[in-house]
Amino acid sequence: MSRTSLAPALLAVLASCAGAAAGEPVRWVASTEGSRWQERTVASDPVGEPDLEILPARLQRVEGFGGCFNEIGWQALSWLGEAERRVVLSQIFDPQEGLRFNFCRVPIGANDYALEWYSLDETEDDFALKDFSIARDERTLIPYVKAAMAIRPDLKLFASPWSPPTWMKRPKAYNHGRLRQEQAVLDAYALYFVKFVRAYAAHGLSVAQVHVQNEPDSDQKFPSCQWSGAEMRDFVRDHLGPLFAREGLPTEIWLGTIERADVNGWTHVVLGDPAARAYVKGVGFQWAGKGAVQRVHESFPDLPLMQTENECGDGQNTWDYALYVASLMKHYFMNGVSRFVYWNMVLPAGGESTWGWKQNSMVTVDPKTKAIAWQPEFYAMKHLTRFVSPGARVAGVTRFWAANAIAFENPDGERVVFVTNPWPEPRPIAIGDGPTRIGATLDARSFNTIVWKP
Repeated sequence: MSRTSLAPALLAVLASCAGAAAGEPVRWVASTEGSRWQERTVASDPVGEPDLEILPARLQRVEGFGGCFNEIGWQALSWLGEAERRVVLSQIFDPQEGLRFNFCRVPIGANDYALEWYSLDETEDDFALKDFSIARDERTLIPYVKAAMAIRPDLKLFASPWSPPTWMKRPKAYNHGRLRQEQAVLDAYALYFVKFVRAYAAHGLSVAQVHVQNEPDSDQKFPSCQWSGAEMRDFVRDHLGPLFAREGLPTEIWLGTIERADVNGWTHVVLGDPAARAYVKGVGFQWAGKGAVQRVHESFPDLPLMQTENECGDGQNTWDYALYVASLMKHYFMNGVSRFVYWNMVLPAGGESTWGWKQNSMVTVDPKTKAIAWQPEFYAMKHLTRFVSPGARVAGVTRFWAANAIAFENPDGERVVFVTNPWPEPRPIAIGDGPTRIGATLDARSFNTIVWKP
C-alpha cells in the first residue's frame, strides 16, 4: 500500500492528534457518525443552573486501558506493509498520539479469535509438562505484542486460558467440559500457568496477572471450560496460589474473568474463604458480569476490580453499538473498576471468528484491498483514553446528564468529562464544577470530551 492509498480517513486520524490550540482554556472534542474528532468552542459561563454537576474526585484511581492480542488480529495486520502496520499500532499504543493502551490481554492457548484450536501441551498425561511449548505463540502472538511494545515499551500484560489442554478435561474436548478434579491434574494445571509466565518472561514479556479461566460459567462452541465457584476456590487455594508462592512469581492471581451476576455462587464463594482470598489480588468482569460489579465493590471496597472484555457486537460496527460501548464504560467506572479492556483491537473486515461468530473491532483491514477502516468504537475509546491518564481519580456526577457522563480528575488537576448525547437531536448542556461553568450544545448521537484545568 502506498502512502497516498492511506486514504483521507486515515490521514484525518493522524491530523486529529495535533491537540488543542495554545492558550485555549477549555478543550471540547466532538464526534458524530458523519463528523469525527472535531474541535469545538464552548461557552464559558452558561446561564442557569448546571444540568451536569461534577462532584469531588474521591472514587477509585484509573490504572489505564487496553485490548486483547489475538491471532486473527495479527493476521489482519500482517496483510499491511510495515509502515501502514506501524500507523495502526501507533494509533492504538502511542502514549502521546494514540489511544495510549497500557494494559493488554493475551490468551493462554487458543481462544475464539485464534486461527484454530491449540493448547500449549496436548501430550496425553504429560503431568510434568515436558512437552509444554509456546512455539505457536512465537509465530502468531509474541510478534504482535512486541510490535506494540516497540511503540509502548512499558506495556503490561495479563493472561487467561479459554480451555486447559484437552487431556486435562472431562470429556476430552476443546469446548465445553470441565477440568478433572484429580490431584495430579490440578497440580499439572497449576504448573501450566507457571510455565506460561516463565516462557513469556524468557521473551522479555512480563505477565502482571493471570485470570484463572475465561468465562468459567459458560459452555461455548469455541474453546471453553466450565468451573463452579467451589472448584475455582479450591484450585486457587490448594494448587495455583501455593505454587506461585513457592516459585516466587511476582505475577498476581485474579479471580476472573467473571461473566455472570451470581455473586453468591462465584465471587463470594472464592473470596469468602480466607485462605483462597489471601492469593486473590483482584477480580475481572466481562459481559453479564457487569451485573455483579457493584455488589462486589460494595462487599470488598479495597479489592481492585477491572473490566476484562467489552461486549463485542456482530461485526457490523455500527454507531449505535459504539454508543452502547460508551455506556458500558460509564457503568464499569462508576461501579469501581480501575481498568477497561477492549476485545479485538484489529480484525479483518466482517470480523468473523474461526468458530463463525462475527464481532466488532476498533480497526478493520480489508483482505483484498488492504484498506484500513477506523470503526466507530475506535472513537468511543479515543474520547476517553486520549484524555484520562493513569492515576486519574473517578469523580461522581449528578443531575440530568449524569446518566450519560463520566468525570475524572487527572494527577495534574485537569478535569475530564466524557459525555454522550444518545438522542436524535442536539441538546444543550451546562456543566458545573465548583466555580467553573461550561456550556455547549451537544450534537445528536455524539461523543464529547470536555477538558479544562481549574
